[in-house]
Amino acid sequence: MTALPGITRIILALALLLAGSFAAPLASPAMAILPAPEEAAAPEQDAPAQVIDTQVDAGDDERIQKRITSIFGELDALSGISVAVSEGVVTLSGTAPDAAAIDQAERIAGDVRGVVTVANGIERDVSVDGGLAGLGGLADLWTKFIAMLPLIGAAIGVAVLISLVGYLLAGLTGLWRRITPNSFLAELAASAIRFIFVLGGLIIALNMIGAGALLGAVLGGAGVIGIALGFAMRDTVENYVASLMLSLRQPFRANDHVVIDDKEGRVIRLTSRATILMTLDGNHLRIPNSSVFKAVLLNYTRNPQRRFEFDVGIDADDSADAGRQTGVKALAALPFVLDDPAPEARTVDVGDSSIVLKFLGWVDQREADWHQARSKAVAAVKVALEDAGFGLPEPIYRLRFDPRTDPLPFQNVDKPKGKDGAAPAPSPAPAAKRQSTAPTGADIDHDDVKPKDEIAQMVDRERREEPQAEGGDLLDSSRPVE
Repeated sequence: MTALPGITRIILALALLLAGSFAAPLASPAMAILPAPEEAAAPEQDAPAQVIDTQVDAGDDERIQKRITSIFGELDALSGISVAVSEGVVTLSGTAPDAAAIDQAERIAGDVRGVVTVANGIERDVSVDGGLAGLGGLADLWTKFIAMLPLIGAAIGVAVLISLVGYLLAGLTGLWRRITPNSFLAELAASAIRFIFVLGGLIIALNMIGAGALLGAVLGGAGVIGIALGFAMRDTVENYVASLMLSLRQPFRANDHVVIDDKEGRVIRLTSRATILMTLDGNHLRIPNSSVFKAVLLNYTRNPQRRFEFDVGIDADDSADAGRQTGVKALAALPFVLDDPAPEARTVDVGDSSIVLKFLGWVDQREADWHQARSKAVAAVKVALEDAGFGLPEPIYRLRFDPRTDPLPFQNVDKPKGKDGAAPAPSPAPAAKRQSTAPTGADIDHDDVKPKDEIAQMVDRERREEPQAEGGDLLDSSRPVE
């Protein structure tokens, strides 16, 4: 060997080491139970079911009894159990501390070779001494808990550290507000980050102390509780989701004049729970966002041009075309009525004693109050029609009395007489036509219909004084309106 080169000696040494490592398992006793090549080559077959022998060898019952008794003697919970064996049938009697110990004893006895069946007559030990004996298990648990305190402390520290990282990330409000469209989504993202990190820290901590099964049970119970709470808090969850959708869609702006179903007012703010309106009589109106999201919403502010309409009846003998032209001319003369779209009139009905005309006109709500403009327009058209000689009849009713019935009570009433017994003087004939004092289009001042913005001013003042009231405002003027 000394004459071989150095590299050759190294290769031979490695070969000897490898040979020794393979020779050791082959020489171990465990390999003695390996099947012969012929047995290993035999095809695998299912293990046959246990068959009860037709006869019992002498001493088998004694052997089974000693074996089971010796096993029970090694287990404190089973030391009080008596074992009797006859013809391979094992009879267990005595007491055990709990049902788990009873099942364990029956399982051990049944696994011993030669046992035909087990007659389990073990009863649970309900005596005071037996119950006090169970306190030993509590003592063992307490000892194990004390021994695990350092590991539990480390697990708690890891969970707290991970949770702190989550809270630090969630505290970057400026970052989340730049990423998300509004403050509501920013807060939602921060809450989600906090929850994920806290839950992750809890999972890691439980795995560190070997309580993964406990975590599964807790999460399973939390899932069931979550489903129950979901049904119980269905309206709350629906309102929360509606708030999220409204914050993204932005269906209105602050101070918009809206009608939500049958609720009318100006928008003060949109919060994470409700939409706050100020009604036209100055009261606060709070509508849950779930109702707002599903409601029919009418926004008067989105389009400043708004149309008004009203009906006027003229005498059935008058010309409907002439009446329409006269009314439209009166509307066009009003300074607050827009030329584009131009005012118009329609014949909508022919009644028993009148022809009904519908007049329509447009106003700019930034320059004229809609209600005041409509009121002035009705008066102007009425005056124009009366000045043009059109009659504005009232409903006419005919009363018919059957002469075959009893005489009417007023048929025999004497005519009234004057103080001197003479007939009263006839009333003066009505004037041919009373001079109308209603204002015409030329007489109406534009300031008469100037928009009344008291409610809008109240909304602006409240938004300035309480910008963070009701959980903040989700309305963002920089985002497009839906």
